[in-house]
Amino acid sequence: MAEEGAGGSGVRRGAADRDRDEEGLAAERGPGAAYHMFVLMEDLLDKLKLLNYEEEALRRHNMRPLSRHYFALPTNPGEQFFMFCTLAAWMITKAGHPFEQPQEYDDPNAVISNVLSELRSFGRPVDFPPSKLKAGYGEQVCYVLDCLAEEALKSTGFSWKRPVYPTEELEEEEITEDDAELTLSKLEEDIAEEESDNEENFIDLNILKAQTYRSDMNDIAKQEEILQSTTDTAEWNLEVERVLPQLKVTVRTDNKDWRIHVDQMHQHKDGIESSLNETRGYLDKLHNEISKTLEKINSREKYINNQLEHLVQEYRSAQALLSEAKDKYQEGSGGVTERIKVLSEITEVLERVKQETEEKGSSMTDGAPLVKIKQALTKLKQETIQMDIQIGVIEHTLLQSKLKEKSNMTRDMHAATIPETIIGAY
Repeated sequence: MAEEGAGGSGVRRGAADRDRDEEGLAAERGPGAAYHMFVLMEDLLDKLKLLNYEEEALRRHNMRPLSRHYFALPTNPGEQFFMFCTLAAWMITKAGHPFEQPQEYDDPNAVISNVLSELRSFGRPVDFPPSKLKAGYGEQVCYVLDCLAEEALKSTGFSWKRPVYPTEELEEEEITEDDAELTLSKLEEDIAEEESDNEENFIDLNILKAQTYRSDMNDIAKQEEILQSTTDTAEWNLEVERVLPQLKVTVRTDNKDWRIHVDQMHQHKDGIESSLNETRGYLDKLHNEISKTLEKINSREKYINNQLEHLVQEYRSAQALLSEAKDKYQEGSGGVTERIKVLSEITEVLERVKQETEEKGSSMTDGAPLVKIKQALTKLKQETIQMDIQIGVIEHTLLQSKLKEKSNMTRDMHAATIPETIIGAY
């Protein structure tokens, strides 16, 4: 159990070290490194649409179109890995390198090594382990597909052009009262047009001096004329009341103006600072309370340890006695097991002897052997009778054969003697 725990803690430490290394790399790259994969995925999706991947790749395999963050977030690793292999093979073949379309049951390590070798053949650097691609999502997957998409676009002869921005049509402002109503936007446009006209034209210093001198002289003459006014005050007030509605200036608030955003930022900053001050006070109180409770817990723990020290010593002595008793019990149980084995062997031998004695006693008292002997004797008698009959039959056949031989011999003898007598008569 200790070894397993040590192994598990080592694995956890290794995973924690890897996480720390990745966090360190991300910190070196900057705070936006964690979101770089989303930017890569959006660029990749645009390039795939330019390559017409829906018609050429997805419809052939009955697959759905990709979402904006398909390879950036984990959804279904098996499906994402198969989609990655399919798109990589399709783009490699589109880039001019023949590549076999991978199947579902192919070895993923072999497919990944083939894809990376093709990527290196295009001159693209690969500075990450191949195991990063086995999950089917992540920054490395987006990087590989983006590089292959660029190579496929190069092979098809596609070239990026400068963007053409659409012209925004300005909304016509509705004049509520008269054409003499002024707006801030018109004033700014007029000022900008005048500035652009002044920048386009060449400035002559002599003409500018003459104009300023003339304007100064006109202002002096007008001021001298104004010193003696001939207008009526009642008529002037009536004219002011009549023209006053036409002198309104309406300011249109534009949400895209940077000043509004700056004001909002300052407002949010003030709100954050006020809320931070409030929460800081609460957090300080909470910190003080937690530190006090921890000190109380430590003091109580020390007091309990001091009060229960003699009980702990008794418990330790009882544990030592228990361990000694367990050792003795194990020793005694070992001797008992050996004796039990010897006893079992002796009982087996005793049972064998009992069986042998029972067999011998049953054979001595039982009459079955006599019956068997009588049966064997009767069988022997029957066999001897049969043998006697067979012997008699054989003797009879031998006697008949001897008689036949004698009769044949006598007949032959008589046949041989008769011609001699006939010859003697002649």
